Amino acid sequence: MNHRVTKDARKDAARIIDEALGFLYPAALRVAAAVGVADHLTDGPRTPSDLAKATGTDPRSLHRVLRLLATRGLFEEDGEGRFRLTETGDALRSDAPVSVRSAVLMITDRTFWLPAGEMTRCVEQGTSAFEDIFGAPFFDHFERDAETAAIFHDGMASMSDAENQPIADAYSFPPGATVVDVGGGHGGLLLSVLSDRPDLQGTLYDQPHVLAGHRLNTPELAGRWTTAEGDFFTSAPPGDIYLLKRILHDWDDAQSRTILRNCREAMRPGGRVLVIDAVIPQDNNPHQGKTLDLMMMASLVGRERTEREFRDLFAEAGLHLSRIIPTGTVLSIVEGEAARDA
Repeated sequence: MNHRVTKDARKDAARIIDEALGFLYPAALRVAAAVGVADHLTDGPRTPSDLAKATGTDPRSLHRVLRLLATRGLFEEDGEGRFRLTETGDALRSDAPVSVRSAVLMITDRTFWLPAGEMTRCVEQGTSAFEDIFGAPFFDHFERDAETAAIFHDGMASMSDAENQPIADAYSFPPGATVVDVGGGHGGLLLSVLSDRPDLQGTLYDQPHVLAGHRLNTPELAGRWTTAEGDFFTSAPPGDIYLLKRILHDWDDAQSRTILRNCREAMRPGGRVLVIDAVIPQDNNPHQGKTLDLMMMASLVGRERTEREFRDLFAEAGLHLSRIIPTGTVLSIVEGEAARDA
């Protein structure tokens, strides 16, 4: 028997080891976001010692973190050992036009990080690891931990800022419609929808502590929006178009059906429900939704869905999936209308 290991086999083994070490990159990315490195590089390159003084960190340790991040193009180290911010890394600045700093802090927060480390248990038991770690389900934990809730809502707003305008531009809203943003958080998507369409009215629907941070109070939207407090598992406000952005992926099929039914029952004749989530393709190609799906599995009870799964879910809620609209982002608009026999 020939036990000689081929060059390709060694290469494949090395690749898998490299991928197993990949978790250290988001750990380093969190460090840069948490101490605000990018904010201190707006005026040009600085040494790790200078940055350490500005950020209250250890210079040798900070250098090691930045050296790894430089391999992915967020920073660049010059021949004198100074680091500069790249065009890509600029998005880590707190005041960048589209800042992802809060999104990075949310995604790498312990509420997602720790359950991901228990993914084997999730697969074995078919359930989230979150409650065993934190003592309560995901959103119940946020209700009792205001600091963590703030990280989540600020992070979701940050994550959404790069998506909202392309999503709003991808759909032709009927003139004069009332658009209800269900579980709309701080209202970033509704703001994008209403800003370029002066004939539309909007309702931001969420829980009181979330609505307190909404962003709709701008002069150009005066008189065209309202907020509504409530629970989307119980009811939904009246309207013509219902936006459900990154909502259904948080919940299992039974809970998602309840949310969809409440929207269907509240919507006016001819209305539409727009589920804005990743639609998982049936192939082996990379897709961010496939990664997010494991985050949902570890920390929540929901999942990302395929077109077939959305179609079945809509039918069970008395809706007909009429079309899927790409948005130029990882998310698609899954449009539903009231089924004729519902």
